[in-house]
Amino acid sequence: MLTIYHNPRCSKSRQTLALIEEKKHDVTIVEYLKTPLSITKIEQLLLLLKLSPREMMRTKEVEFKEQNLTNADDATLIAAMANTPKLIERPIVTDNTRAIIGRPPENVLSLMQGND
Repeated sequence: MLTIYHNPRCSKSRQTLALIEEKKHDVTIVEYLKTPLSITKIEQLLLLLKLSPREMMRTKEVEFKEQNLTNADDATLIAAMANTPKLIERPIVTDNTRAIIGRPPENVLSLMQGND
């Protein structure tokens, strides 16, 4: 079972979801803009992604600059993603043991190989 943290307005997110569905994988869709992620969930995803908070962020968003996050520490960045979900890079797909960011959407194929 896969989980996609999805923004339906994002073309990459839609393309990633379409790839998952095309491969007939069971998927839980979490629209993280409607249901923001907790700090704990963001920390779990960071561990699965093996990324730093900054690497999981959309640093070109206006909100990133408005919140003066350029030199922020990890805890501040994680809190910013919890409070402003638009800052989270998308889409994130996980099988609860690994995770990927679907940019490009084909990244999800490597995650699905272990779940056939």
